[in-house]
Amino acid sequence: MSDVSPGLRRLPVYLLLDCSGSMFGEPIEAVRQGLSLLRSDLQSDPQALETVWLSVITFETDAKQVVPLTPIDQFSEPTLQASGATSMGAAIKLLMECIDREVRKTSATQKGDFKPLVFLMTDGIATDNWEGAADELKKRRPGNIIACAAGSGADEQALKRATEIVVKLTDTSPGTLQAFFRWVTASVSTTSASVSAKGDAPVNMPMPSAEEGIVIVP
Repeated sequence: MSDVSPGLRRLPVYLLLDCSGSMFGEPIEAVRQGLSLLRSDLQSDPQALETVWLSVITFETDAKQVVPLTPIDQFSEPTLQASGATSMGAAIKLLMECIDREVRKTSATQKGDFKPLVFLMTDGIATDNWEGAADELKKRRPGNIIACAAGSGADEQALKRATEIVVKLTDTSPGTLQAFFRWVTASVSTTSASVSAKGDAPVNMPMPSAEEGIVIVP
């Protein structure tokens, strides 16, 4: 944190990615490609280059922050492997710890970072004690939290317990997962432009595309 300019207001973006065994094969490869596209697109966006810092948290049997909060021009996608269980509760707890540690708060001498943007994606049902973590996340609201229930095996109601904003993917095919990452990229770009122009005003993110298999869970 010491090497961050005091005058810089960052837009922290956290990606929480399910890397459990059910993601093995084409789904995890599509997530890898989606991360690569997100990096490439944001690195070519002048506004994003000025504000976006990106972190990746993966969860399977354990949850790990595989990329700490990093300026987008220095970000490189991590190696992802699919195996193990679905420790979503541990991932949510780790997210809150990372936000507490990495996101700068407003003080008497500086303005803090913009409100973090968080995307949580899972294709299954949590296998750990996730309820308390989900309740704490919804109570604290440390950022704009968007959850994604990927495919028919995902527990969308559990995600609703963590945040009001939940989207559902019709399946975990490469095309649908990459469409989701395109939407994430557009959301980050829109938010970056909005906070740069309007500061902390509410952000209107782009609508997901039902034609590409992404719908909002009511």
